[in-house]
Amino acid sequence: MLKLDIKKQLHGASGQMDLAVKLWVKKGEFVALMGESGAGKTTLLRVIAGLESIDGEIVVEGQLWKGVAPQQREIGFVFQDYALFENMTVEENLLFVNPDKKLASELLDMTELGGLSSRNVTGLSGGQKQRVSLCRALMNKPKLLLMDEPFSALDSSMRSKLQEAIKKLHQRFGTTTLMVSHDISEVFALADRICVLKEGSIYQDGTMKELFFHENPKDKVMVLEIEEKSDKVLATVSAAGKLLEIEVDTDTKVGQMIEITLKGARI
Repeated sequence: MLKLDIKKQLHGASGQMDLAVKLWVKKGEFVALMGESGAGKTTLLRVIAGLESIDGEIVVEGQLWKGVAPQQREIGFVFQDYALFENMTVEENLLFVNPDKKLASELLDMTELGGLSSRNVTGLSGGQKQRVSLCRALMNKPKLLLMDEPFSALDSSMRSKLQEAIKKLHQRFGTTTLMVSHDISEVFALADRICVLKEGSIYQDGTMKELFFHENPKDKVMVLEIEEKSDKVLATVSAAGKLLEIEVDTDTKVGQMIEITLKGARI
């Protein structure tokens, strides 16, 4: 469905680097893009959307997207900051994209926003705005749905609601979805494949089972998430079929392979 073979020079976390990605995504697949900040995840979404220039090729359903304007790419983009029209109501934000009132009503009902259709978006909560943003992204039934950390500003309760809404909409429309995330719990909840970017390239690529729930013969595990707590740094890793949280060195990065010892035995 989606074939990428692109290169672009950009400024990463450690200076100038090349975003060099080869990626194939099947129709209807839900792919999570993970990796440390500055690895090129958001830029990759912007490249697919036509918002960044590149060298190389983007092919969607056999069509080469060379020189195709962003508005002609049949893409839905859910931004971190919602990017809604604040002078419009909830329904008007959706109808601005596509004047199909029946579809707008269906999407709003599916995301529990039907009763707010006539309300101005400035009076909504963060979670409600993000759901409006998701509905608007789907108004044209896009071939590709791109989401850049759609849960980052939400509390746990609202995250759960939005995750359920995304599951329903992804299945309802058979959309091919790419989502940038730093949160392993939301990746587990939604994605069936994970691509880990490191310094502009795909470092790991596989299903949940392949990457996180297998015995590692090299006595190493991959860091899935990093969290700083007071005077220590904790890493989430997968070992022996379980998610574990362990203390690591301060310079440890997401996507890095580290050795661990479990119950006195190295695994």
